Amino acid sequence: MKNGSLAGKESVVLPYSKMKYAILECLKKEGFINSVSKKIKKDQPVLEVELAYLNKKPKITEAERVSKQSRRVYFRIKDIHKVRNGAGLLILSTPKGILSGKVARQEQVGGEALFRIW
Repeated sequence: MKNGSLAGKESVVLPYSKMKYAILECLKKEGFINSVSKKIKKDQPVLEVELAYLNKKPKITEAERVSKQSRRVYFRIKDIHKVRNGAGLLILSTPKGILSGKVARQEQVGGEALFRIW
């Protein structure tokens, strides 16, 4: 998605998974993408993501992975912080599902930090 938005694409297509769909729904709620839809192409489910732009500049310019297979990173409620002074977003996998950092603090849950996006 980052490469597609920096290249000026209107939409990108990704292979479908429940985790990707939940993450994209979270990004949609926060305004980083316009829409996400599940489609079938060549008998395989895919996700078509419509990217968001602000004055012809992409909303997604960078993404940074936090947890990796070799090192999982977990945040408590008090450890959840703002990304880029509120311009970015921290995505967490919590017991209540995939949530942004702001929503996770409101819901009073911590979890595994997946990535930061801005």
